[in-house]
Amino acid sequence: MIVIMGAGGATGGATLSSLTRLGVPARALSRDPDRLLAGLDEHTRTLVEPMYADAGDPDSLRAAFRGARGLLLTMANGPQQVEHELRAIDAAVAAGVEHIAKISAPAAEPDSPVAVSRGHHLVEQHLRASGVTATVLRPYAFMQKLLLLAPGIAVAGLIHGAMGTAPCNYIDCRDIGDAAAAVLTRPEHAGRTYELTGGRAYSYPELAALLGSLLGRPVRYVDLPPAELHAHLVHRAGMPEWLAAHVVEIQQLAVERPERPDDSATRLLGRAPRTLEAFLREHLARFR
Repeated sequence: MIVIMGAGGATGGATLSSLTRLGVPARALSRDPDRLLAGLDEHTRTLVEPMYADAGDPDSLRAAFRGARGLLLTMANGPQQVEHELRAIDAAVAAGVEHIAKISAPAAEPDSPVAVSRGHHLVEQHLRASGVTATVLRPYAFMQKLLLLAPGIAVAGLIHGAMGTAPCNYIDCRDIGDAAAAVLTRPEHAGRTYELTGGRAYSYPELAALLGSLLGRPVRYVDLPPAELHAHLVHRAGMPEWLAAHVVEIQQLAVERPERPDDSATRLLGRAPRTLEAFLREHLARFR
């Protein structure tokens, strides 16, 4: 039995789908297991055990991890993420879980310029010190997050950012799910850390040009100073302050450390990862 923490999220849900395609039973944790179950197809339901769990409730975690061999630890970024992930690791180890795969982030370093990445570093260190076998996946920007740009592109043909012409790595969450399923089911990946990217990095001007070509109309990138992007995200896009700060930080990280593709995803998947162009074509109606 493999437990998926965050099974209702993008990476957790993708991993759940990947495992069930492999015929591997999984326990899918959610604060709303009935809703999670309702969203599963008939085949997936035969292999999935939905269960209530809340990272803020230690008793629910102990019950959720009982009898499990492996755990995918993936949680949405947020102010309580570190506290919740540390608690989950401790509960999993106490329950006898043998292997934990953690979804982390690039630049997970103690002095990272990205606050969320500093938090991931703390969790990674705690995981390694726990004594359990662990694998860490550090995916770059999710292609699915680009869908948040769709309203601005559909209405005004504009993308706002603070990256200049710096390249950015993107990866489809479905490829992250396939990679997570691989490390959870193949013991040769235990103890390793993998950076996950797509096959090509794109700057925002290149992204705008690609979308314009697919849509058949101009899409323009508006480069802003970091402080102006933060204000735009809070006041125009309605982001919480911490999330707007995070977006600005990761964009500035791409400027300071130019990104380039890594072949880890290809090696884990046994195939090339999905392309950004294919993803945009699949969701093009959202941008019209």
